[in-house]
Amino acid sequence: MLATLSDRRDFPGGWIFERKLDGVRVLAVREGGRVQLLSRTGQHLNATYPEIVEALAAQECTDFTIDGEVVAFTGGRTDFARLQRRMGLTRRRDIEASGVAVTYYVFDLLRLEGTDTTRLPLRTRKSLLRRALTYRSPLRLTPHRNEGGAELLAAFCARGWEGLIAKRADSPYQPRRSTDWLKLKCSRSQEFVVGGFTEPAGSRVGLGALLLGYYEDGRLRYAGKVGTGFDRRTLLTLRERLDALHTSAPPFDGPVREARARWVRPELIAQIAFTEWTRDGMLRHPSFLGLREDKKPREVVRERPSGRAAV
Repeated sequence: MLATLSDRRDFPGGWIFERKLDGVRVLAVREGGRVQLLSRTGQHLNATYPEIVEALAAQECTDFTIDGEVVAFTGGRTDFARLQRRMGLTRRRDIEASGVAVTYYVFDLLRLEGTDTTRLPLRTRKSLLRRALTYRSPLRLTPHRNEGGAELLAAFCARGWEGLIAKRADSPYQPRRSTDWLKLKCSRSQEFVVGGFTEPAGSRVGLGALLLGYYEDGRLRYAGKVGTGFDRRTLLTLRERLDALHTSAPPFDGPVREARARWVRPELIAQIAFTEWTRDGMLRHPSFLGLREDKKPREVVRERPSGRAAV
């Protein structure tokens, strides 16, 4: 179940509020002695997060499906760039050498002891989830509040957090994007498809900037370029992956006027922070946060806040 971006700030009773985490969604399934971690796109993640597999395998409850988010922290804030240093690692020695500890924040229950719980109200599912598992590192139960809105969002933003997720307390679990779950963000960020890059200049290595887009009516729309947020290692690693995706034709719909542009097949997805959209549909002050592996390129669209009438 996915949340809808919203600018709504006033909520009556019947909503609960969770901290928005900056990580990757992971479903966890346990059936007897077998545990399976799955990404949104169906990737198997057991080798990437073995400590989470071990914690779930040690539970007394042996039959459940849960939904949550894997995160890494810098200080008290979730840090997607730090988490990226773990994503893709599958050898134990590489995982240990990364020095990146992860936490699995669990927030929903889809199945328990052979029973489908998705039709139960969210508040009931959370109550069952609290009692079903034992929460020790790296497992955490996502806390929630029963009241929230503009003041709570402002308090979270002041701490440097990502924002809030507002959820209807009586909503069932639906495997789609829904206005029963709303994203209230402190700052703007979303995923974009990488359709090309520019060559580096001066002392820069790897690449100059990534050329970004999103899908609209089946076509990849150009949204601008991002040239900040990279370290030297990331620039070199990205260039290697981009070279493997080289194509002679631009994947974007319409002209892209960028000098020294190189085109790639639109297969990589980048998480980008930015201040706002310009009137001509370009990103203002974008910054690269990392690559995402938990979404398909065709799912990347321009996120638009829903108004009060929509929620």
